[in-house]
Amino acid sequence: MYASAAVNPKAPSGELEIIAHRGANNMFNEHTLTAYKLASDANADSLEIDLRMTKDNELIALHDATLDRTTTGSGAPEELTLNEIKQLDTIAVFGQETYKEAVPAFEEILMTFEQDQHYYIETRLVGGEAKMEEPLIDLLQEYDLLDSKYVTFQSFSKKSLQKMQGFAPEIRSTLLYGTDKFDLKDALKANVDVIGIESRNVTRDIVDELHQQGKEIHVFFTDERTQLIEQQRVMMYGVDGIFTDDIDFTKRVIMQ
Repeated sequence: MYASAAVNPKAPSGELEIIAHRGANNMFNEHTLTAYKLASDANADSLEIDLRMTKDNELIALHDATLDRTTTGSGAPEELTLNEIKQLDTIAVFGQETYKEAVPAFEEILMTFEQDQHYYIETRLVGGEAKMEEPLIDLLQEYDLLDSKYVTFQSFSKKSLQKMQGFAPEIRSTLLYGTDKFDLKDALKANVDVIGIESRNVTRDIVDELHQQGKEIHVFFTDERTQLIEQQRVMMYGVDGIFTDDIDFTKRVIMQ
């Protein structure tokens, strides 16, 4: 398993990797510098970053295909320039308070944390094409981060992962499977280090078979109502990483 504690002195002890899903998104607006700083302060092993590409081919941190849910704007990020997106704010409500903060360019995240964090970066196709991979590699090289100590690549797209592996074969790669789209035979033969599975598709037998093939299993969750209970269940099966929306809770489960 990738020993994040060895390269990140702030990482908690233990073998299970704690991946801050969109930053500490239970405490602040997802995919913002503040959310990532809170995740860093909470000693997450990795900061999970979803990438989108703007009209002028810049990379930003954003999960959805549109700006509608998490920002004051609307439409696809590919329809706006980075400068236009920087005029918008992310927006979220916690308790009785509404919080706003700018959508960060990916480069801003790298400038903020440099080599102090491990970046768990999700790539995706842009209009069906693998367009974001080369500028991503260029940025990581510019900030001296193209190293397995600092970066993991993940994607639902084999095409994107294959392109990333062509640029940087030494970097750990994770193939993600959507909910109820997991295919064990496909996962076993996939040329990747890690398989990313939605928790409801995780069984002990699946974990054992993937481990026998030398692959790690990282689990993500799509149901907020059951996520915390599901974390406890999949940890019992010996999974290697958790994409968590509550870092402190995950740490407590590990310590039990």
